[in-house]
Amino acid sequence: MGMDLDTGGGGKRKGRHTPEMNVTPLVDVVLVLLIIFMVITPAMFEQFWVNIPNDPDDLPEAATDPSQPLVVSVNAEGGIRINRDVVPDAQFPERLTRVLAARGDRKIFFDAHDDVPFERAAEALDLSREGGASTVAVMTSPVDDD
Repeated sequence: MGMDLDTGGGGKRKGRHTPEMNVTPLVDVVLVLLIIFMVITPAMFEQFWVNIPNDPDDLPEAATDPSQPLVVSVNAEGGIRINRDVVPDAQFPERLTRVLAARGDRKIFFDAHDDVPFERAAEALDLSREGGASTVAVMTSPVDDD
């Protein structure tokens, strides 16, 4: 019951097999993965647009003005504001969705008062994402409270 190892010396002997790397299964797997990624990639970027009717009486004019930045802020008491209007948490995502649709831009600027707990600021950011904000720019200087 011995085991004979080929050390590479001498030539090929008749009836003896030398191990060779078979890359055919590897190429098959890579090609299947390539085909899968080619099929899935276009589906990842598929979008659909929903037109939301705008009620001009419900939205303040400053919120729909595209020349002014849309600022979502959290005041010292923890209230969330869209520009200068305080909005309750339950109505905030729907209101922000309508404001963003009216503006045609999904970018907001975020500001939180220094005394606001981190959890409340993170909750406001989550509500902003839920409301449709795709780009959130965090402001480095505070918003003036006029």
